[in-house]
Amino acid sequence: MTVAPPSEHRRSRLARPLAFVLALAAAAAPVLAQGLPNEVEAALARAKVPRDAVTMLVVDAEGVQPPRLAWRSQVPVNPASIMKLVTTYAALDLLGPAFTWQTPVYVDGPVRNGVLEGNLYIQGQGDPKLVIERLWLLLRRVKGLGIQAVQGDIVLDRSAFEVADSDPNAFDGEGQRPYNAAPDALLVNFKSVVMTFVPDRGAQTARVSYEPPLAGVAMQAAVPLATGECGDWRSALGSDFADPARLGFAGSFPAACGEKTWAVAYADPRSYAERAVGGLWAEIGGRLQGQVRDGRVPAGLRPAFEAASPPLAEVIRDINKYSNNVMAQQLFLTLGLQQKKRGTLDASRATLRQWWNERIGTGEGQPVIDNGSGLSRDERISAAALGRMLQVAWRSPLMPELASSLPASGVDGTLRKRALRSGGAAHLKTGTLRDAAGVAGYVHGTSGRRWVVVAIANHANAVAARPAFDALVDWAAQD
Repeated sequence: MTVAPPSEHRRSRLARPLAFVLALAAAAAPVLAQGLPNEVEAALARAKVPRDAVTMLVVDAEGVQPPRLAWRSQVPVNPASIMKLVTTYAALDLLGPAFTWQTPVYVDGPVRNGVLEGNLYIQGQGDPKLVIERLWLLLRRVKGLGIQAVQGDIVLDRSAFEVADSDPNAFDGEGQRPYNAAPDALLVNFKSVVMTFVPDRGAQTARVSYEPPLAGVAMQAAVPLATGECGDWRSALGSDFADPARLGFAGSFPAACGEKTWAVAYADPRSYAERAVGGLWAEIGGRLQGQVRDGRVPAGLRPAFEAASPPLAEVIRDINKYSNNVMAQQLFLTLGLQQKKRGTLDASRATLRQWWNERIGTGEGQPVIDNGSGLSRDERISAAALGRMLQVAWRSPLMPELASSLPASGVDGTLRKRALRSGGAAHLKTGTLRDAAGVAGYVHGTSGRRWVVVAIANHANAVAARPAFDALVDWAAQD
């Protein structure tokens, strides 16, 4: 049977519902802003940051509509720690959220009467979270093998990563800050010492405890108490951390401070792992006739056990919520080790470039990656490229893991004290360097929509632009 085509009148009636739906969609679609919102402009003016020093993007997370706002979004900029978004999402995609790092332990020799008649080997594979508590558990497992004493050496194999030694002061002159710690295949406790000061008013001193204990390092056990307000208590201590063989203080600790903790990077990072392993082994009652030293695991030796890290989904929460640089660099090098079988920066950069082309897209906008942490003057990405990646991530099954790893406004991480004035919610990665600052992530609109927001400033006053970033996030939330 032949069906006659609809008449003109009928076609007109059929078209009306479609036209009505399209008109509604057009009315509901956000209009691309031709300039920055007034509140953002005002905040930038107060911060003395020019409009041409910022890049801003607001676009729906699903990627089905044109941007609500795109300001200099194609310009490559230094994203500071926002670059961790690229590293962590690539890792989730390539390794999977359940990926774990293994730290194998080898016993080379027989164990008789509690004595290992040979060497003990600990092989680093890049675990970003081998903190003091987990190192303690690893050494307790060694004792669980019946080993109370090691007749030979404890050998630390750090060969999985090929990273040149670097000066911790080179980046910003703040070598004592733990965030400047360099990556290491056997990264123990971020190469840092945590000191706790507890006032004892009766003795007029503050007791000082150290974690971890470092073998061969003299650690001052107490400092005099001082009167007056707490103030700049760290400066009042008159610390001297330059000598790798001694941690000491020439000043005093204000009693008004109560209990305080202070984490510092150890002065000789290359020897840190040896000193930490040796000190902790002694503290749990282990004996060592030889020494703790660097070396390689002999070919053919099978591990006695392997210590597993927390899963990647948990590790990236620490990386993104607290902007941990050395953990991000550990993860970045792990990508090269796992995908290219080489723990080098070049292998990791090649891995990221290949992944970006396959998952995010080729052409303009590919980021310039240095070490994957954002602690770099050379890394670059545009707001448009980063926004596109965040849209891909939002549509991916890995979205919950990535989004939950980001600081929540006014709740935790680096945004704990930065709640939205509108009362809205956002999950945003922050970034701060001397001349670069910004935020990027997901904003929950009052309408129920989800927006990708990217805002980055590259300027001498970049840090002062934070109120402008907050104003943009509030503007995006009030859709």
